[in-house]
Amino acid sequence: MKAVAIRKFGRPEGLAVIDLPAPAPGAGQVLIAVEAIGVGGVDAVIRSGALAAYGFEEGHIPGGEVAGTVTAAGDGVDASWIGRRVWAFTGVGGGYAEQAIAPVEEVLPLPADLSAADAVTLGSSGVVAHFGLAHARFAPGESVLVRGAAGSIGIMTVQLAARGGAGAVAVTTSSAERGEHLRTLGATHVLDRAGEGGEGAPAGYDVVIDVVAGPDLPSFFARLNPNGRMVVVGVVGGQPPADFGTAMMLAFRKSMSFATFSADTVAGRDRRAVRIEQFAAASRGELHTVVHEVLPLEQAVLAHRKMDAGEVFGRIVLTP
Repeated sequence: MKAVAIRKFGRPEGLAVIDLPAPAPGAGQVLIAVEAIGVGGVDAVIRSGALAAYGFEEGHIPGGEVAGTVTAAGDGVDASWIGRRVWAFTGVGGGYAEQAIAPVEEVLPLPADLSAADAVTLGSSGVVAHFGLAHARFAPGESVLVRGAAGSIGIMTVQLAARGGAGAVAVTTSSAERGEHLRTLGATHVLDRAGEGGEGAPAGYDVVIDVVAGPDLPSFFARLNPNGRMVVVGVVGGQPPADFGTAMMLAFRKSMSFATFSADTVAGRDRRAVRIEQFAAASRGELHTVVHEVLPLEQAVLAHRKMDAGEVFGRIVLTP
């Protein structure tokens, strides 16, 4: 089968198409003939080599989110899965391939009217957005700032905050065009990347959901209201400065809170329940996925170039 591996950490050109033997599912696993692969920000971070200290090595096959049809089941897996269209989380990699293995507890049947591309645009990002807001203790009526709202996680956070009764939903983004699109999804104020602008925007926010992190993270503590909470759900802009907490300590009397959030800390049954609800909501048209572009698997390098250049609004999907 064809797959895409990281031949060399660094630039997108380090990705390469390779041939591999077709995998076989082990106990508790299924084999999926892949129709769509979600290209996530974490894939780009892994490809860059920034997470090498966490055990990622050159030769790694990126991709944690696929949709397709189950073609085989390992020991202990109900054979009725075979032939079903599913969404699956493959783990920290293995998704950039024509066939992928996933543990059956991370596999969900797809509604008949939800496309594979939409599924891999929503499956992981929706869960991060849902539990990221919960981690921030978001409550109806509160103001929310989504930093880095143009990606799939940011887009879902905007929608869920608006559906949850936010008093205001501000977004940072790089262009007026993207801002207008985000308004159609629930944003009430559009700011620039530094968090400035936005006529009539709140002076401060009760919740900041940050997908970016990076060197400018400390400046966003100034955007928090007293008792405000910032939750970082992604690091697409890289790690923040080592002393980023100093800005928080200098505003000690505001009683601000800072946290990181990873969906890995959420019980599988809870992630599953949220995905089922969100897939159903998307199939009813109540949640909207934004697929930036669908590219062949062989064009993974181009997909990553577009992400690195900041050209992507929503999610790029690869198809074998």
